[in-house]
Amino acid sequence: MQVDRDVTVYLSATRKSAPAELREYYAAFEELYDKKLYHQLTLEINKFVALPAAAPFLVPLYNEFVSEWQKRMNQLSLVLFVTKASRTIKDPGQSLAFLDIQVERLRELPDERGPFVLATMEAAHIKLVSSDFEGCKKSIEEAGKILAELSAVETVVNASFYRVAADYYKAKALYPLFYHNALLFLSSVSLDDLSSVEKVERAFDLSLSALLGDGLYNFGELLMHPILDSLTNSSSAWLRQLLFAFNSGDNDAFEKISKSGDFLKMPLLVSSMPFLTQKLCLMSLMESVFRRSKEERGRLPFTAIAKDTRVAVNEVEHLVMKALSLGLIRGSIDEIDETVSVTWVQPRVLEMSQIKTIRDRLAEWSGNVKEKVVALEKEGLVDISAAAE
Repeated sequence: MQVDRDVTVYLSATRKSAPAELREYYAAFEELYDKKLYHQLTLEINKFVALPAAAPFLVPLYNEFVSEWQKRMNQLSLVLFVTKASRTIKDPGQSLAFLDIQVERLRELPDERGPFVLATMEAAHIKLVSSDFEGCKKSIEEAGKILAELSAVETVVNASFYRVAADYYKAKALYPLFYHNALLFLSSVSLDDLSSVEKVERAFDLSLSALLGDGLYNFGELLMHPILDSLTNSSSAWLRQLLFAFNSGDNDAFEKISKSGDFLKMPLLVSSMPFLTQKLCLMSLMESVFRRSKEERGRLPFTAIAKDTRVAVNEVEHLVMKALSLGLIRGSIDEIDETVSVTWVQPRVLEMSQIKTIRDRLAEWSGNVKEKVVALEKEGLVDISAAAE
């Protein structure tokens, strides 16, 4: 066939002109293609793509060779190859056009939804860096609907979707959506595959979004994630400390950090001080409720709340109503007696000091039970030894 002869000519000619370390691959391509061993050929392509020296050869390899048998190639591997090739094209418009060929081709293949989503999201990334926010948003919505319908999908597809979605929401300053998608991205990759610089950047962005995100009052998943440890020995260690201060409702720590030079160099945080202060008050209220026993929660004075949250007594009712409306606590307010009855507080990840609070409370409860049992024994109302038998 003419196609076979053209392919052979291309492979042979490129093998002769390519760097020495690449020549053996072109020889293998020619041999495997001739034998129609497409699976083995795909594996060789994957090895070839990973070589830094192969970068300038990827687009010609697709145009002159891979495109001839791409229907027989594993479609996910094909999209990964084309994605890598597209990144070698300097012009964003041409790079997008190169990827869009796969997007439109895969759109017609209902059995290749995962590869289609991957191609769509990689194309969406180019749209995003080209400031085509509307085009990127449409791609995210289209791919998101497909992912929701799939019972299983390769992690590389999920990682691509959540990475691009997070980048889009970051660009639009939609902090809660960025926080959600950025964490899902991290759940789809191994931290070992991220550079030290990227780990710090992602931890930094996640911490900011947790603090600035409206409606984000539970940082548990982030506080437990090892990505946050990347800030410990970095210049942004203070941000990690600030996150823990919010989680525990620590007003003193917040006041100290907010006056530091590192904090004051962050215009975004400085301009958000009213929001951050209210958020800390709400989290301080949650911590105040959490530390108290069930009996104390049943009748919590306004004055006690004012002391713990650093708000004026006449502002406590508004603060509690805000917490109730956000679903952070459940209960009722007695405006006459100026007390609050709390029946539930939103669960969250606990620090060691908070775990110690629970331990002490359990120890106190155990001691109270023991005292009552002993008292009942003395009165002859119960026989523990008989009950044990």
